[in-house]
Amino acid sequence: MSRAAVKALLLAAGAGSRLRPLTDVLPKCLMPINGRPLLGLWLELLTRAGVETIVLNLHHHAGLVREYVRRSPYADRVALRYEPVLLGTAGTLRRNAGELAGGSVLLAHADNLTWFDFEAFVAAHRRRPAQAALTMMTFVTDAPGQCGIVETDGDGLVVGFHEKSANPPGNLANAAIYVLEPEVLLFVTARNATVTDFSTEVIPHFLGRAATFHNGRYHRDIGTLTSLLRAQIEYPLAVGSSWPAPAGDDPYYGLLRENGGRLAAAFDQALDSALAALRSVGSP
Repeated sequence: MSRAAVKALLLAAGAGSRLRPLTDVLPKCLMPINGRPLLGLWLELLTRAGVETIVLNLHHHAGLVREYVRRSPYADRVALRYEPVLLGTAGTLRRNAGELAGGSVLLAHADNLTWFDFEAFVAAHRRRPAQAALTMMTFVTDAPGQCGIVETDGDGLVVGFHEKSANPPGNLANAAIYVLEPEVLLFVTARNATVTDFSTEVIPHFLGRAATFHNGRYHRDIGTLTSLLRAQIEYPLAVGSSWPAPAGDDPYYGLLRENGGRLAAAFDQALDSALAALRSVGSP
């Protein structure tokens, strides 16, 4: 399995309700991270890794996401798939299974901010125990009650999974990034419309058959304003010189500046409102 043989499905259609009012203006996948949109970081990571086929689902602010990709250097390798009604994480995988068929698939929630060695991830998947049909990325979370907490055995296989449990057994979390073998796609497609959520309906089926790869570099769900603000400081420190500096020529800036800067002004106003709400409740 060469790295270029891996196809990718990026899930980027969610409404990002916890980030409102910011996501009333921009989708979560276009939130700025150290001057770059989150989706741009994902597309650059996959492009650097040699991934030629990237499927991206759309729903919330689909027009903005479509236009960003169209103007980006990655447009020729990204297939945009609009969902009028959200299909769920497993539903999106099922809908695009035909396009993704023929080898291993990287499935990732593109509204998470991450930094990892793609080749090491694929290599770990290649070395997985024989019975494993997928490899799950894990990380240590500072909010275990808001994540899927993982229990592993001595071979690194997932033997317990607790999705957003009130009292989870530890802080080793599912990063919602996977490398899947065709068997997983077959399982999802065989269930037709009965399976819609990957975490709660697919992972439990593969307990004891899901390998793990630990991301000790950087991973954060930027789904709240506090975590988004923390990421602005953490991310550049975590990646250092390994990642490009903020790019003023990113098409993101063109989108924000058009029509007299309407989007930029609206986003600034939303950010002011969100910060004021944080201050009112004494949040950091």
